Amino acid sequence: MKIAVGADEAGFGLKETIKSYIGSLGHDVVDLGVHDTKPVLYPDIAVEVAETVLAGEAERGILICGTGIGMAMTANKVPGIRAAQAHDTYSAERAVKSNDAQILTMGARVIGPELAKAIVGTFLASKFVEGPSSPKVAKIMEYEKKFR
Repeated sequence: MKIAVGADEAGFGLKETIKSYIGSLGHDVVDLGVHDTKPVLYPDIAVEVAETVLAGEAERGILICGTGIGMAMTANKVPGIRAAQAHDTYSAERAVKSNDAQILTMGARVIGPELAKAIVGTFLASKFVEGPSSPKVAKIMEYEKKFR
């Protein structure tokens, strides 16, 4: 898979670790920034990753900031995107299996690199499962169209 990654200055170090990990799993990485620790406005990075995923230029996205909250909130403003913050493997798995999330967000000030790798590995290995959650995801998409 091709995975788009992005971070603000707080998430830069963890992003670099995650990029290497994604590569070790055999996936391609599209690094959309940041490329240093200079302060930036994270919404710009979140939207760029979300738009890259939405355009099909990457199958999934990973966003990292201090908490993962702002990145999730921003990415979810892009119609068609379902971003989920996860700081454990169960949530990362369910985000995809039950909610068809295309983007994972994490907080570099919340979790360490080894847990982050486990979460990313789970997120990338998970697949959406048609079933009881399908009508819920369809309803999310229906609401999204209503508010465009």
